[in-house]
Amino acid sequence: MIFEQLIHNDLGCASYLIGCQQVSEAVVIDPPLDIRPLEAALAHHNARLVGVIETHTHADHISGHGILALEFGVPIWVSPIAEVAFEYRPMPDGTSIRVGNIELVAVHTPGHRPEHTALQVIDHTRSDEPWLVLTGDSLFVGDVARPDLAIAGQEGAAGLYHSLQERLLTMQDGVEVFPGHVAGSLCGKGMSAKPSSTLGFERRFNDMLQPMGEDAFVVAANTGLSPKPPNLARIVEYNRGPLVPRPIQPTQLTELPTNVPLLDVRATMDAMHGLVAGAYHVPADQNGFGTRSGFLLDPDVPTVLIAEDEAQALRAARRLQAIGHLTQHGWILASDAHGATVLQPLTIEQFLEERDALQIVDVRADDELPAPLVGAIQIPLTSLHNASLDALDPTRRTAVICQSSQRAGIGAAVLAHRGFTDVHPVLGAGMGSPLFASVS
Repeated sequence: MIFEQLIHNDLGCASYLIGCQQVSEAVVIDPPLDIRPLEAALAHHNARLVGVIETHTHADHISGHGILALEFGVPIWVSPIAEVAFEYRPMPDGTSIRVGNIELVAVHTPGHRPEHTALQVIDHTRSDEPWLVLTGDSLFVGDVARPDLAIAGQEGAAGLYHSLQERLLTMQDGVEVFPGHVAGSLCGKGMSAKPSSTLGFERRFNDMLQPMGEDAFVVAANTGLSPKPPNLARIVEYNRGPLVPRPIQPTQLTELPTNVPLLDVRATMDAMHGLVAGAYHVPADQNGFGTRSGFLLDPDVPTVLIAEDEAQALRAARRLQAIGHLTQHGWILASDAHGATVLQPLTIEQFLEERDALQIVDVRADDELPAPLVGAIQIPLTSLHNASLDALDPTRRTAVICQSSQRAGIGAAVLAHRGFTDVHPVLGAGMGSPLFASVS
């Protein structure tokens, strides 16, 4: 059996290469837009790709099924309920797809989306019973899918409850669970970073699978959800068709153009000491880059990326393309961008010393707040770019803080973009630091 799990760490997405060594053929399930890891896996196994299977129409990333269909000439299997606009092979409940000795059986599991379909995987050289199940966006390790991305949350959660109880949990405890997402994805709220589990373990230890009844499950599934990204509907339409070809990567610029959006993708400490005036900042090598950038940038207006080197710029471009920002204006070396704004960071110790004199912006999300920081104004990072700032003085010395410091630099750049002239991110530690244990 050929089996590889391919993780897109930035978005917490998982795709799977499954096939049969005897015939040297394989299919891919839920492929990413950047298909290079898939191509490497195919070469490693000396296997020929013979098809693409989509568990559902994704809302958090653009699928690579268009590239694979256009360049490899392979068919795409998807549920007919998805109503896609490209040529496909329908995959209703019970559909069997064979690749040599390997069989994948479709299990319709609506909830996350109406068309959602899990896949039982059977290796007939071992047994005629399922060895593992690809649960897509239904059951995760330690969590279940969010139900509100395609339909109303109440309806989605009710459908998900029945899919879990009547379809997935009827399988044996020993069946291995390989989900469509791991920690870091927007499609769940408490999933583990562990890439797999078993139905028996999840049945015992996954809080959302404990006896509670449908009504309680619906409430729990709709509690504590993160904000929906603004490009969600756009991504869904890309994934429904027409097919998306391989994106063209941006080219290097030698000088900054005028009147274009700027995104500095360097590490935060580098960006803070030479941020170009008006630029946003999101570190390309920090997981969640695509999601966070999606809240700041207009996908219809190509962006100039400011980077440390070409490799960093192209990583950022591919991560933006994955969330529907298919075209960038270009990229430029930070050394050629002539930084004009210095956002001098504060250590947590400096912040605590100056705290009483500072204007403080806390960019943590609402569900991170056991208690608001006294004296701070809390504006979640996902809404900081368009939130009302009437309660703040843009000329006053301002500190930006979050739970761990990973978002403080992003927030400081947003405030600088909006006209704040004396803004400082708290870096190296945040509200999760032990130094805050004795203060409020």
